[in-house]
Amino acid sequence: MQKSLANSPPGKLKIIDALRTLLEEQTFESLTISDIAFSAGVTEGLIYKYFNGKRDILHHVLKQHYDHFLVQIDRDLQGIDGALNKLRKIIWSSIERYANHRVFARIILLEVRNSEEYFHSEAYELVRQFNRILLDIIKEGIANGEIRDTLPPAYIRNAIFGTIEHSCLNRAIFNEPVSTNETARIITELLLNGIKR
Repeated sequence: MQKSLANSPPGKLKIIDALRTLLEEQTFESLTISDIAFSAGVTEGLIYKYFNGKRDILHHVLKQHYDHFLVQIDRDLQGIDGALNKLRKIIWSSIERYANHRVFARIILLEVRNSEEYFHSEAYELVRQFNRILLDIIKEGIANGEIRDTLPPAYIRNAIFGTIEHSCLNRAIFNEPVSTNETARIITELLLNGIKR
Protein backbone atom coordinates (compact mmCIF):
# COMPACT_ATOMS: atom_id res chain seq x y z
CA MET A 1 0.00 0.00 0.00
CA GLN A 2 1.13 3.54 -0.65
CA LYS A 3 2.77 5.55 2.10
CA SER A 4 0.12 6.90 4.47
CA LEU A 5 -0.52 10.61 4.86
CA ALA A 6 -0.23 10.16 8.64
CA ASN A 7 3.48 11.03 8.50
CA SER A 8 2.85 14.26 6.59
CA PRO A 9 3.65 17.69 8.10
CA PRO A 10 0.85 19.05 10.35
CA GLY A 11 0.22 22.01 8.03
CA LYS A 12 -0.33 19.72 5.06
CA LEU A 13 -2.80 17.60 7.04
CA LYS A 14 -4.68 20.73 8.18
CA ILE A 15 -5.10 21.77 4.56
CA ILE A 16 -6.41 18.33 3.53
CA ASP A 17 -8.79 18.25 6.52
CA ALA A 18 -9.99 21.78 5.73
CA LEU A 19 -10.95 20.88 2.17
CA ARG A 20 -12.71 17.71 3.31
CA THR A 21 -14.70 19.72 5.87
CA LEU A 22 -15.60 22.41 3.35
CA LEU A 23 -16.81 19.79 0.88
CA GLU A 24 -19.43 18.66 3.41
CA GLU A 25 -21.40 21.82 2.62
CA GLN A 26 -19.98 23.33 -0.58
CA THR A 27 -19.18 22.20 -4.09
CA PHE A 28 -15.56 21.87 -5.15
CA GLU A 29 -16.06 24.42 -7.95
CA SER A 30 -17.31 27.08 -5.54
CA LEU A 31 -14.25 26.85 -3.27
CA THR A 32 -11.13 28.96 -3.65
CA ILE A 33 -7.61 28.53 -2.35
CA SER A 34 -8.24 31.43 0.04
CA ASP A 35 -11.35 29.61 1.42
CA ILE A 36 -9.23 26.54 2.09
CA ALA A 37 -6.40 28.57 3.64
CA PHE A 38 -8.82 30.44 5.92
CA SER A 39 -10.52 27.21 7.03
CA ALA A 40 -7.17 25.53 7.68
CA GLY A 41 -5.76 28.57 9.49
CA VAL A 42 -2.75 28.72 7.17
CA THR A 43 -1.43 31.07 4.51
CA GLU A 44 -2.07 30.54 0.81
CA GLY A 45 1.72 30.32 0.42
CA LEU A 46 1.79 27.22 2.64
CA ILE A 47 -0.84 25.58 0.44
CA TYR A 48 1.36 26.13 -2.61
CA LYS A 49 4.35 24.77 -0.71
CA TYR A 50 2.63 21.38 -0.46
CA PHE A 51 0.17 21.33 -3.37
CA ASN A 52 -0.03 22.38 -7.02
CA GLY A 53 -3.51 23.80 -6.55
CA LYS A 54 -6.91 22.93 -5.14
CA ARG A 55 -7.36 19.89 -7.44
CA ASP A 56 -4.14 18.44 -6.05
CA ILE A 57 -5.57 18.85 -2.54
CA LEU A 58 -8.74 17.09 -3.72
CA HIS A 59 -6.68 14.11 -4.87
CA HIS A 60 -5.04 13.96 -1.44
CA VAL A 61 -8.46 13.97 0.27
CA LEU A 62 -9.46 11.04 -1.95
CA LYS A 63 -6.16 9.28 -1.26
CA GLN A 64 -6.82 9.57 2.47
CA HIS A 65 -10.25 7.95 2.00
CA TYR A 66 -8.79 5.13 -0.09
CA ASP A 67 -5.98 4.53 2.42
CA HIS A 68 -8.64 3.89 5.07
CA PHE A 69 -10.93 1.97 2.71
CA LEU A 70 -8.24 -0.48 1.57
CA VAL A 71 -7.31 -1.22 5.19
CA GLN A 72 -11.02 -1.84 5.88
CA ILE A 73 -11.37 -4.11 2.82
CA ASP A 74 -8.32 -6.14 3.88
CA ARG A 75 -9.81 -6.54 7.35
CA ASP A 76 -13.31 -7.30 6.03
CA LEU A 77 -12.07 -10.13 3.80
CA GLN A 78 -10.19 -11.92 6.58
CA GLY A 79 -11.65 -15.38 7.23
CA ILE A 80 -14.13 -15.25 4.33
CA ASP A 81 -14.11 -18.35 2.14
CA GLY A 82 -15.30 -18.44 -1.44
CA ALA A 83 -15.18 -15.81 -4.16
CA LEU A 84 -18.92 -15.10 -4.14
CA ASN A 85 -18.87 -14.50 -0.38
CA LYS A 86 -15.90 -12.15 -0.82
CA LEU A 87 -17.73 -10.27 -3.58
CA ARG A 88 -20.79 -9.92 -1.30
CA LYS A 89 -18.58 -8.39 1.37
CA ILE A 90 -16.84 -6.02 -1.04
CA ILE A 91 -20.20 -4.87 -2.43
CA TRP A 92 -21.53 -4.25 1.08
CA SER A 93 -18.34 -2.42 2.16
CA SER A 94 -18.33 -0.24 -0.97
CA ILE A 95 -21.95 0.80 -0.50
CA GLU A 96 -21.31 1.45 3.19
CA ARG A 97 -18.43 3.77 2.26
CA TYR A 98 -20.63 5.78 -0.14
CA ALA A 99 -23.55 5.81 2.30
CA ASN A 100 -21.55 7.07 5.29
CA HIS A 101 -18.92 9.24 3.61
CA ARG A 102 -20.68 11.67 1.30
CA VAL A 103 -17.52 13.67 0.60
CA PHE A 104 -15.86 10.49 -0.68
CA ALA A 105 -18.92 9.75 -2.84
CA ARG A 106 -18.95 13.28 -4.28
CA ILE A 107 -15.23 13.25 -5.05
CA ILE A 108 -15.14 9.84 -6.75
CA LEU A 109 -18.47 10.11 -8.58
CA LEU A 110 -18.57 13.81 -9.52
CA GLU A 111 -15.24 15.58 -9.22
CA VAL A 112 -12.11 13.71 -10.25
CA ARG A 113 -12.82 11.73 -13.39
CA ASN A 114 -13.17 14.84 -15.54
CA SER A 115 -9.49 15.72 -15.06
CA GLU A 116 -6.50 14.03 -16.63
CA GLU A 117 -4.43 14.93 -13.53
CA TYR A 118 -6.46 12.44 -11.49
CA PHE A 119 -5.24 9.51 -13.61
CA HIS A 120 -1.65 10.38 -12.66
CA SER A 121 -2.33 10.84 -8.93
CA GLU A 122 -1.55 8.62 -5.96
CA ALA A 123 -5.29 8.42 -5.32
CA TYR A 124 -5.81 6.77 -8.71
CA GLU A 125 -3.06 4.25 -7.92
CA LEU A 126 -5.09 3.22 -4.86
CA VAL A 127 -8.23 2.93 -7.01
CA ARG A 128 -6.29 0.64 -9.34
CA GLN A 129 -5.18 -1.40 -6.34
CA PHE A 130 -8.83 -1.85 -5.34
CA ASN A 131 -9.64 -2.85 -8.94
CA ARG A 132 -6.94 -5.54 -8.80
CA ILE A 133 -8.35 -6.93 -5.54
CA LEU A 134 -11.78 -7.25 -7.14
CA LEU A 135 -10.40 -8.79 -10.36
CA ASP A 136 -8.33 -11.31 -8.38
CA ILE A 137 -11.43 -12.42 -6.48
CA ILE A 138 -13.40 -12.79 -9.72
CA LYS A 139 -10.57 -14.85 -11.27
CA GLU A 140 -10.44 -16.97 -8.11
CA GLY A 141 -14.17 -17.63 -8.51
CA ILE A 142 -13.73 -18.66 -12.14
CA ALA A 143 -10.80 -20.93 -11.26
CA ASN A 144 -12.69 -22.71 -8.46
CA GLY A 145 -15.91 -23.06 -10.50
CA GLU A 146 -18.07 -20.59 -8.56
CA ILE A 147 -18.27 -18.06 -11.39
CA ARG A 148 -19.06 -18.75 -15.05
CA ASP A 149 -15.96 -18.87 -17.23
CA THR A 150 -17.84 -17.46 -20.25
CA LEU A 151 -17.85 -13.91 -18.83
CA PRO A 152 -14.68 -11.75 -18.99
CA PRO A 153 -13.54 -10.77 -15.46
CA ALA A 154 -13.17 -7.08 -16.42
CA TYR A 155 -16.84 -6.95 -17.52
CA ILE A 156 -17.95 -8.49 -14.23
CA ARG A 157 -15.88 -5.92 -12.34
CA ASN A 158 -17.34 -3.09 -14.44
CA ALA A 159 -20.88 -4.33 -13.80
CA ILE A 160 -20.24 -4.42 -10.03
CA PHE A 161 -18.68 -0.95 -9.90
CA GLY A 162 -21.23 0.59 -12.25
CA THR A 163 -24.21 -0.79 -10.35
CA ILE A 164 -22.84 0.35 -6.99
CA GLU A 165 -22.01 3.82 -8.27
CA HIS A 166 -25.38 4.41 -9.93
CA SER A 167 -27.16 3.13 -6.82
CA CYS A 168 -25.27 5.68 -4.69
CA LEU A 169 -25.31 8.64 -7.10
CA ASN A 170 -28.24 10.38 -5.39
CA ARG A 171 -26.27 10.24 -2.14
CA ALA A 172 -23.47 12.22 -3.80
CA ILE A 173 -25.67 14.73 -5.61
CA PHE A 174 -28.75 15.22 -3.42
CA ASN A 175 -27.53 13.85 -0.07
CA GLU A 176 -30.30 11.24 -0.12
CA PRO A 177 -29.75 8.42 2.38
CA VAL A 178 -28.69 4.98 1.14
CA SER A 179 -29.73 1.80 2.95
CA THR A 180 -26.50 -0.20 2.92
CA ASN A 181 -28.08 -3.55 3.76
CA GLU A 182 -31.01 -3.28 1.36
CA THR A 183 -28.94 -1.87 -1.52
CA ALA A 184 -26.25 -4.52 -1.04
CA ARG A 185 -28.89 -7.27 -0.92
CA ILE A 186 -30.49 -6.18 -4.18
CA ILE A 187 -27.17 -5.70 -5.99
CA THR A 188 -25.73 -9.03 -4.85
CA GLU A 189 -28.94 -10.84 -5.79
CA LEU A 190 -28.98 -9.19 -9.20
CA LEU A 191 -25.30 -9.54 -10.08
CA LEU A 192 -24.13 -12.68 -8.33
CA ASN A 193 -27.06 -14.75 -9.60
CA GLY A 194 -26.10 -13.57 -13.07
CA ILE A 195 -22.45 -14.60 -12.83
CA LYS A 196 -22.54 -17.74 -10.69
CA ARG A 197 -22.08 -21.07 -12.37
